[in-house]
Amino acid sequence: MKNCVEIILNWYRENKRDLPWRKDIDPYHVWISEIMLQQTRIDAVIDYYEKFMNRLPSIKDLSEISEDELLKLWEGLGYYSRARNLKKAAVLIMEKYHGVFPNTYDEILSLPGIGEYTAGAIASICFQLKEVAVDGNVMRVYSRVQDLDIDVSDLKVKKKVGEEIKKILPEESGEFNQGIMELGEVICLPNGEPKCELCPLKSRCMAFLNKRQTLIPRKIKKMEKLEEEYTLFLMKYNNKYALRKRDGGLLKNMWEFPNKEGFYTYDEVKEIIPNIKTIQLGITNTHIFTHKKWFMNSYYLEVSKMDLNYSWFTIEEIENNLALPSAFTPFLEYIKKCQN
Repeated sequence: MKNCVEIILNWYRENKRDLPWRKDIDPYHVWISEIMLQQTRIDAVIDYYEKFMNRLPSIKDLSEISEDELLKLWEGLGYYSRARNLKKAAVLIMEKYHGVFPNTYDEILSLPGIGEYTAGAIASICFQLKEVAVDGNVMRVYSRVQDLDIDVSDLKVKKKVGEEIKKILPEESGEFNQGIMELGEVICLPNGEPKCELCPLKSRCMAFLNKRQTLIPRKIKKMEKLEEEYTLFLMKYNNKYALRKRDGGLLKNMWEFPNKEGFYTYDEVKEIIPNIKTIQLGITNTHIFTHKKWFMNSYYLEVSKMDLNYSWFTIEEIENNLALPSAFTPFLEYIKKCQN
């Protein structure tokens, strides 16, 4: 890997993508982009990033925004705890660091929602500190260059790789970290055939030379997802629909249509929901989370009385003011059709 450092730096300088968060090394910009990019594709993040920065151009703005508005801004990106932690960290930066983003690795790491990878990325890119930023792309490039049959999902292995890469970090640590990650994202691909013929490291990549690039890194069998069934009650009173905030677990404090675990018949729904005027079977939808799969059935109900256990909103209010997780957006689209 030591012999690859200059090659990666030169390749990155010539081939790096033009991305909005790369226009400067402001730690606020890098921080927001790195958090958004967790579990999300780059092309999906760009519009969210620009919208976020237009509304919240500074740490102070982020610290003062209401949670509901922040979650609405984040709507569609998923993993909403990321957004909540951004606000918590912004409040802490305002209180402890007088609004100035901290400039040491340990201080950055201490902020809510920031782990070792993100702390390393910010420290190296923004403050030129010799800190590593080891993600899946880095693990893949590292293991293929050396043809290492390692479990890249093992945290002990990841830590060891980080220690080895830190030994060869150049002064341009930020550029190197971005370069090796970029190489993994656009050339040394995880699924299907990597683009080895375009890779600047092909003459030094042992997995390529040994024709083992599709076998490295080792494929680890994914844990089966827990399956859960739910029935949603799409309740309409006049032109308003019932919503509630989730108590805990997945999507905590996010808005949802009232629901109950399990699938239910017409007669069972009539026992569960009072004051039903009309009832019809709605749509079904399957939503996949990292470790869970939700199978969702629904009923479209008109009720004669507004149940005060719920909050009631028009479709326009839901779309403009509330953050509705993507698990429930197909049902919003369905009730919009029912309105027409």
